[in-house]
Amino acid sequence: MAATGVQGAHAVGTKPRVDAGEIQVFHVSKSYGAEQFAKEVVRECTFTIERHKLTVMIGPSGCGKSTLIRLLAGFERPSSGTITIDEKPVNGPGRDRLVLFQETALFPWMTTHENIMYGPKARGENTSEVREQAKFLLDKVGLTAFREKYPTQLSGGMQRRAELARAMINNPKVMILDEPFRGLDAMSKELMWEYYAGLYEESHRTNFFVTTDIDEAIFLADRLLIMTNIPTRVRAVIEVGIPRPRRLADIFENERANEVKIQALSLLHQEAMKSFSGGSKAAADFVEAYSRRMPDKEAQKIVAKRDDGMDA
Repeated sequence: MAATGVQGAHAVGTKPRVDAGEIQVFHVSKSYGAEQFAKEVVRECTFTIERHKLTVMIGPSGCGKSTLIRLLAGFERPSSGTITIDEKPVNGPGRDRLVLFQETALFPWMTTHENIMYGPKARGENTSEVREQAKFLLDKVGLTAFREKYPTQLSGGMQRRAELARAMINNPKVMILDEPFRGLDAMSKELMWEYYAGLYEESHRTNFFVTTDIDEAIFLADRLLIMTNIPTRVRAVIEVGIPRPRRLADIFENERANEVKIQALSLLHQEAMKSFSGGSKAAADFVEAYSRRMPDKEAQKIVAKRDDGMDA
């Protein structure tokens, strides 16, 4: 696939500064409900979102990843344990952490440029420097020609790019992304991987990306967190170790990428089968679907294990 606008665009305007942060999650648990009726969603979860790294979290559907995002963002508080950013406690939402959710959050009555400028204007920072930063980001995500268009006039991929630009102009210390490309078609999704990876490789802002797509995870991640079945905790940490910049072909042709995929899917299969044995067929189907992307022999092993578990 040809390189996209991030790598090839001629940037204009002023590049926003990057102030990267680091988040530490230490023995965090989260339950909902009172006492004997409480449902534990997160259990004794410990990990670090390292400064200037792109950390990707992947786990079975419904394992508690979205709950962790709400805890990191400060929308909810842990039942126990601590979350810090740059060694300061996370006690609520803040500008230092910005979340991009699965659903678009662009204001439909605002143009692309107005959406990108919303945060600075709301803070009374509508300066010439910030407007130059908006111009730079519009060019960087390939939307200069669409600056006066409204969200309904943009494709799904364009809307995602506009949201990335709107996030970056606010200079969060950590960007948190909750399956932001999930609703896109396959071609648009791969284009967004390239755009997003290119933006990260230029700035090395601290990013925390949550997905259920193994190929997306491996293409993007510096470090991969494999999560357990609910109640979720970190099952394994994998350093991806694929040089940047990356090509989409690396997902299938790179030896290290295939090693990571086999290791990750093996762990995910084990966790999905726990969920399946508890009555959730969706978790096993999740792993079976992605086993099709693996080398034939490894895929056959995983599907065979799944079938053995079903027979049992």
